[in-house]
Parts: sequence; structure tokens; C-alpha cells
Amino acid sequence: ALWQHVTQRMLGQETEPVAKPVPGDRRFKDEAWEEEIYFDAVKQYYLLTARWIKNTMSDVNGIDESTQKKVDFYTRNFVQSMAPSNFAATNPAVIKEAVETQGQSLLKGFDHFLKDLEEGKGKLRVSMTDVKAFELGKNVASTPGKVVYQNGLIQLLQYEPTTEKVAKNPLLIVPPWINKFYVLDLQPKNSLIKWAVDQGHTVFVISWINPDEKLAHKDFSCYMQEGPLNAIDVVQEITGADQVNIAGYCIGGTLTSCTLAYLAAIGEADKVKSATLFTTLTDFTDCGELRVFIDEEQMEILDAHMERKGYLEGAQMSQVFNLLRANDLVWSFFVNNYLLGKEPFPFDLLYWNSDPTRMPAMMHKFYLRKMYLENKLIEPNGIELNGVPIDLGKIETPMYMISTHDDHIAPWKSTYSLTQHVSGPVKFVLGGSGHIAGIINPENSGKYGYWTNTNKPADPDKWLAGAKQNEGSW
Repeated sequence: ALWQHVTQRMLGQETEPVAKPVPGDRRFKDEAWEEEIYFDAVKQYYLLTARWIKNTMSDVNGIDESTQKKVDFYTRNFVQSMAPSNFAATNPAVIKEAVETQGQSLLKGFDHFLKDLEEGKGKLRVSMTDVKAFELGKNVASTPGKVVYQNGLIQLLQYEPTTEKVAKNPLLIVPPWINKFYVLDLQPKNSLIKWAVDQGHTVFVISWINPDEKLAHKDFSCYMQEGPLNAIDVVQEITGADQVNIAGYCIGGTLTSCTLAYLAAIGEADKVKSATLFTTLTDFTDCGELRVFIDEEQMEILDAHMERKGYLEGAQMSQVFNLLRANDLVWSFFVNNYLLGKEPFPFDLLYWNSDPTRMPAMMHKFYLRKMYLENKLIEPNGIELNGVPIDLGKIETPMYMISTHDDHIAPWKSTYSLTQHVSGPVKFVLGGSGHIAGIINPENSGKYGYWTNTNKPADPDKWLAGAKQNEGSW
């Protein structure tokens, strides 16, 4: 059928394509992919072959579900890597750029390639943004504030008020420690921290240390004790408030949930007035494609690696997350930087993404094994912290949960599970887009929208079916 299509086009006849890219596939946005017969044929041949490979590999008899997910994941990544857009000879935009610049684009691209190899110390780490375009405290992480407390794991930042009066209860934010805290304070126009300050909140945020081998012994209990528990006490001491509001993001939200359960277990739940969870997993039954990287065999390899080093490199985690969306987070930059010879575009979010932190061996082993592998957090008393068994069902703190529809790190249907376990009132909201863009979505962006539903059925699909879609930011 494809050859018939090509022949008809060569004869000047109009004919429908045999295979079309899915809507939004930016690999084939150049007009030549449709207008030039050669590139149209290459594109369709690739699409047909890619679909055949994926369909064939998704229906392999005699393998278990876990192995099938690995097969699907690596098959998809292989197929994406072989796209004609990733090769100079079969990408019309690359050929055009090379001709117009008399080959200078390819020389520049090779120079970018060598610099990235050097930056990665022999491993190719594709640059995603122009890091020279940003300076911490100047055009990122620029909301005025100061460090008011420090211990072995955190610095606690307090932000200057911008309103005459402030709310009675201060807000403590617990960000993830896989990257830096300033994902919530990128630029004034999209800073969640600045927005909260401007609403009259007294805002504190935890900034986690970037640990080395000296902190290999720090475990999950240490992160809870020296993180939110110490921070709550300091915030109360500074402000004189009896209660704080707390907000946790991603793994910071998982730690926040653990902290709430721990406070409930020791009879100090009244320290926290309300909790907000951003894209937070507590039930790891279905944790998306990250499961591909977490099983007993791979855990043994990872454990041995962390035993030797004392930590897991942040760059390794970044590579894993990038592979989950390789077309957007790997190959688009590969083409732009190396084949087209263009400079990466300055983008605050990608600057933050290129600034990862390490994870101590003991903490990360506990987190991956007890939560991802064994899914013990969702079990009553399945996990002990500071020697105390914790139960999420004992949490009575009013809770607001915001997850995102296209999240590939914390799938929203899995995050929704917590609504069925806690004892206090819960409001669940579903935002558009993904793990970061769906949260860092200011009011004036006009993007994505969000869904609301006051009912909380056990089935997340039923929740969405009965939800109201709203415009704007959550």
C-alpha cells in the first residue's frame, strides 16, 4: 500500500497517506515531511515499521506482566531512537540547515557534542538549556528571603512578606530532594512561592542538602526528623503559631504523608492545621513506567552501587526520568544541538532539571524497597519511622490533593488512592499536563485547566467521569 501511495504521488495523483503521525508528534512538523515524496515515504515507512515492531513485541507469549512492561518500555525507546528525524541524511530540516550554512551547522553540532561529552566526563549528557542564561538569586530562585535555621540535612528559608497583614497559620513547603527546592520559585511570573507570599502567607521552604558519602547512613527517618519535624518546631518558634499548614511535592509529599501519620501516632497531630500534596504517591501498586527500573534483580545491582559510593548520583535519576519521555527530553535536544547545530533555548524549568541532587544510600534503599518494591506505606503499620509504626488511615488532618492528568512519574490514578485511606476531609483536584508543568501553572498562563468533583468514589475513573472541567490554573 505504501509503494502504491508513493507511485501515485510520483505520477502526480492525490492520495491519502498509509500512515500518519499521531497528533502532536513534533518530529515531523517540517513541511518537507509531507510535501517531498522521498521524505514522506521515509516517514511513513518508519511509522509502519515502528507500529509493527511495537505490536509484535507487546504480544509475546509466556512472559509475566513485569517482564512485558520492560519489553514494551525498551522496545519503545529503541523505536524512538531509530526515527529518521534523528539522522542527518533523513531529516530534511538538518539537510536544509547544512546547505544554507555551508556545513557550519554540522561543525557547530559536533562541537556541542564534544562539549557535552566532556561535561559528562565521557558519558553523553545532552544539554537541555542554556545554563549561562540563569543565575540563582537573580532570575531564578529570586523571591526575597533568608535562611533562618540549619541542621545536617536542611536549611530552612523564610520569605519576606509582601502584604500588610499575614495569615495566622504559616505555610511550610516540603519539596522533593531529587532536585533543588527552587522548582517552586523559578521566576516571578511562575513562582508558586511568590504567589503564596502575595496571598498573605508567611512562607517557609525546606532546602535539602546535596549529600555525599559522609551522609550515606542517613535514612528515611532522618529525613523526616531533620526535615519536616524539625522545621515545624522552628516555624512555630519563629512565628508563635500553634499550628502550621504544610505542603509537600512528589517525594516531599510522600514524606509529608509519613510525617502526618507519625504525628498522629505520637499524639501531636494538632501541630498541623492542613496539608497540601502535589503529585504525591503513597500507594505504589501502579507507579507507572518507573516500575521498569525497580525489581529485585535491579535493586541488588543498585544496592551494591550505593554501598560502594554511599549515594546515588542525581544525574542517574535524571536520565531515568528523561527516558520516560525520550522524544521530548532526549531526541528533540539531540536533533537541535547536534544535527542542527543550534544553541539550547533558555528555559527555567530545564535549568532546574539540570541541577539534580544525590540521594544517601540508606534513605534511597529504604524508599525504593519499602515503598516501590513492597508497597508497605499503604499498609496500616507497614512501615516504622523513628521506631513508631505509622498508619495513613490515622491521618485526620484536612487535606488538599492536586495531581496531574499526564503525570508519568506519579500517575494520578495511583495518587488518588490516598483519598480512600485517610480519615480526615480530602479535596482531590486533577490538573492538566504533567508532573511539573501541571503544578507550576500560574493563573495568567491560560493553560491546561483542571477537574473537580466533590464525590470520592473508590474508582478514579468514576471520579473523572463525574468531574467538572474548569479553565485556568488549579
